[in-house]
Formats: sequence, C-alpha cells, structure tokens
Amino acid sequence: MNSFFLHFKKLDWALIAIVAALALIGLMSLYSSSLHSGDFGNVKKQAIFFGVGILAIFLFSFFDWRIFRENSSMVLVFYFVSILLLVGVYFFSPMIRGVRTWYKIGPLALDPIEVAKLGLLVVLAKYFSGRHVLMYQVRHILLSGAYTLLPVALIFFQPNLGPCLVVLSLWVGMLIVSGIKIRHFLALVMIFAVVFAAGWLFFLKDYQKERITSFFTPYDPLGISWSQNQSKIAVATGGFFGAGIGKGSQTQYGFLSEPQTDFIFSAIAEETGLAGVLVVLALYLGLLWRLTKTALVSQDNFSRLFGCGFVILLAAEAFIHIGVNIGLLPIIGLPLPLVSYGGSSFLATCVALGIIQGMRANPRADTPIG
Repeated sequence: MNSFFLHFKKLDWALIAIVAALALIGLMSLYSSSLHSGDFGNVKKQAIFFGVGILAIFLFSFFDWRIFRENSSMVLVFYFVSILLLVGVYFFSPMIRGVRTWYKIGPLALDPIEVAKLGLLVVLAKYFSGRHVLMYQVRHILLSGAYTLLPVALIFFQPNLGPCLVVLSLWVGMLIVSGIKIRHFLALVMIFAVVFAAGWLFFLKDYQKERITSFFTPYDPLGISWSQNQSKIAVATGGFFGAGIGKGSQTQYGFLSEPQTDFIFSAIAEETGLAGVLVVLALYLGLLWRLTKTALVSQDNFSRLFGCGFVILLAAEAFIHIGVNIGLLPIIGLPLPLVSYGGSSFLATCVALGIIQGMRANPRADTPIG
C-alpha cells in the first residue's frame, strides 16, 4: 500500500493538470461549435473520452515499460499488430469522403493510425536504444527507415497525407536524437526531395495537389481555397479577447470547415482571441517541456528515446495543425492533440503519457513497479 501511494506521489501532477486544461479547452470549443446545430453528441462523447483518458494515464503509469525495453518479441508483436490494423481498413473500413480510415464499432470509431504511431514509436525506441553509438552505419538508418516506410505507405494509400508527415517526422527526429551524421541527414533530405517529386507525378490525388498549389496561388476562393481562407478570417477577426463563446460568426454559421477537428484552433482563436491562443500555446509548451525534462533525466536509453519520440510526435502534430489553421502550411488535415474531437487520438495520447509517467515514477531499470 505504501508503494502504491509513493507511486502516485511521484507522478507529474503539473503535466496531468496541463492535459486536463487542454482537454477542457477542447470541450469548451466543441460545446460552442455545437450551439448553432443544437447537437451536443460529440461534446458528450468527448467528455467520456476525457474521463477515460485521464484514468488511462493513471492505469498505464503502472504498466511495466521494461517489457518493451527487454523483450524484442513483444515489441515486434505490438508493431505488426498495428500494421495489420492498417491493412484491415482497406477491407473492413467504410468509405467516407473517398478515404478508408476508421473501423466502425457500434456508435464508436477506431483510428488504427493512432495505434500505428505508438507501435512505431516503441519499435524505434527499442531499435535505437541499442544502436545509437552505431548510427554512423548506414544500414541502421535503412533498417529503421524500413520499419517506418511500411506504416507510411499504408497510410499514404488510404489516402491520408497528414499522418504520413507526422510519422516521417518521428523517424527523422529520432534519427537526430540518436546521433545521425550530418552528411547522412543531408542525403535523406535529397532522397525526400526525389520521393516527393515522384509522389507528385505518380501518386498524389488531384485534390491533394490542388490543396498544395492553392496554398501558393489561391485561385479558387469559393472552392479549394475556401477552408483555409475562412480559417484565416476566423483567426484574424478574433482580436485580443475574441468574439466570445458561441459568438464567432465563422464558427457558428458554418463558414469554418470542421471546427471540431481540423480547424478547432481557428475556432478557439475566433472566440477567445489572442489571449486564448496564448493560453493554448503556453499549455503546449509546458506539456512539451515537462515531457522533455522527464525524458532527459531517464536513466536508460529506451525510456529516454521513447519520451523524446513522443515529444516529437506531439510537437509535429501541433505545429502542422496550427500552421494549417493560420495559413502557414497547405491544408493537410490533422487534429490538435488533446483538444480536437476524437477518441482514438485522445486515448492513444493518454496511454503514451501514462507509460511516460510510469518511467518517471520508476526511472531505474531495477526499480519494482507498483
């Protein structure tokens, strides 16, 4: 019993408070964007996800993360199960807006991409933790790239470009953390340029190309450029204190596309203004800092790399989402972590946070769990 209370005492309660604050801001925005339609179903679902997610942080803080550090078979099982889930969407997922992404389970939906991101994070942390001093060898870059390429290809051909960029950011970020040589990094940049050119010519859908070209030349303000134009209008009209909850014209009258998911940052900016945006940014910076701090004080390579990798995932998702919303990046379509509506994303994030909390509470490899 004493060890149980000692475990809870060691948890990062400031981080948990930040997670709760971001989730509550998301719930507030979901509630506001539901006022005009009067349908609060998503608000109720997200409130349930919030409760389950916070519980998951506590439960997974007791998870013995050393299973992954010490058992390669367990890591590969987790990884290949996540790959099978990605393959399964091509056969068992309903077609929604030309994309097969979700498994429908009654009133709920499961996004296997969230499981795949965790699976890849674990396998890369395991792989690099034993080879970081050998990163000068090209074969380790290629093999880790092979682990990454498989989920990237399956996600890309759904088609779903946004998560591909996040997964690639995870791999490149962990290569940098693990000590990749500069010349190898520059070679990767060249390879990415060639792959992007080939993808543009042979693989990208027309609407994906239009999203990118319209970002540089907004030629169709009532068509392909509509969503991003309305997003920038919402952000610009927010002022310092915003229009007020439930009073943003872009959000309330349907001008802003997907205000509960892909453009929730713009909805928050419109109704809470720069003040609300600064609060959200401060919370994210606080979250990333506390996660980074936990990773840096970890006493083994696996937990250090797992923590750093998860920081890279969160930072990439938040950066891309906010960049799209304020017009700095083409429309890609990513939720804002812990804020946008979506149970799969929220719960997967909380599971990873719980595992990192367990690493914080039990930093030594020989420390008993629980």
